[in-house]
Amino acid sequence: MSDIKVDQELDCRGLGCPLPVLKTKKAVGTMASGQVLRMVCTDPGSNKDMPSWSERTGNPILKSEEQSGEYIWYVQVK
Repeated sequence: MSDIKVDQELDCRGLGCPLPVLKTKKAVGTMASGQVLRMVCTDPGSNKDMPSWSERTGNPILKSEEQSGEYIWYVQVK
């Protein structure tokens, strides 16, 4: 279990590129600065897409992990 306080969860399981990133962008847009979004997806492409999106937007990825074919991302709103 993570020690990161999560403010919002986003389930993107079963969605292919670029939907996990687009839904993450939309969710982050509704959140306050400093809050944390936990996004779960099954798209292996997220390993390239999420860091690239994070760098472009300035929303840092606090942690990422892979469990049983699921990719879990903890994104802090800038």
